[in-house]
Amino acid sequence: MFHILGLITVSENTNKLKLFNLEIKFNLNDRLFLKDPQDSELGKKMIEHSIILFDELGFEAFTFKKLAKAINSTEKSIYRYFENKHFMLLFLSSWYWEWVKYLIEINSRNIENPERKLKIAIQNLVNATHENPCNRYINEHILHKVVIKEGGKAYHIHDVDDENKAGLFYSYKSLVKLVADIILEIDPKFPYSVSLSSNLFEMANNQIYFAEHLPKLSSLSDGKNLNDDLVKMLSYFAFKILGKTEVLAK
Repeated sequence: MFHILGLITVSENTNKLKLFNLEIKFNLNDRLFLKDPQDSELGKKMIEHSIILFDELGFEAFTFKKLAKAINSTEKSIYRYFENKHFMLLFLSSWYWEWVKYLIEINSRNIENPERKLKIAIQNLVNATHENPCNRYINEHILHKVVIKEGGKAYHIHDVDDENKAGLFYSYKSLVKLVADIILEIDPKFPYSVSLSSNLFEMANNQIYFAEHLPKLSSLSDGKNLNDDLVKMLSYFAFKILGKTEVLAK
């Protein structure tokens, strides 16, 4: 669930987001926080600067003490919102997953052709990193960098089963299901729709990380064409696996 005002679209030919007046608040699992930071100016300030610090410092070096200094507040005030930095990272990751899901839903509505819908999903997965200036306290570009570098630490943890039972990964699973359902529209008998969907997301993040930091592990090259090349690669894998190679020529 989300509260939304405005509209956002993507050009299928250019893969570029067209931004309009947009205010958005996602209703995330309330077990992620003690107090929803989206509901106050202090909370929004925490989110804004936590994204920057997670990117600059990494998860291990990030502390609430450093965040408190950045926002000219106290650690105690941050602990009123989040139990610890793990839940803060999971909150940020969940917000990003909901953002990508929203983009796919809004840009594929009224689209009947499932192959085109999957193309749109892949484009939005990659180009959701474009900044939305109306969402002033969240820089989607930096947040995506955080998800790439640190997002796996939100669920590759010892307590993953307990947190899963508590529904803390609902946003990611809901996003994966959305694309898996599109895959089943293309081929209702395809037996690995969820696995293909989740692999598209994991592959996207991993391949960006590899291209930027471990280039011997990726066929992609870091640079201004990385996003476009990534869209092409993900489309190639998806439609090749689904036996829809003719789509790639369009």
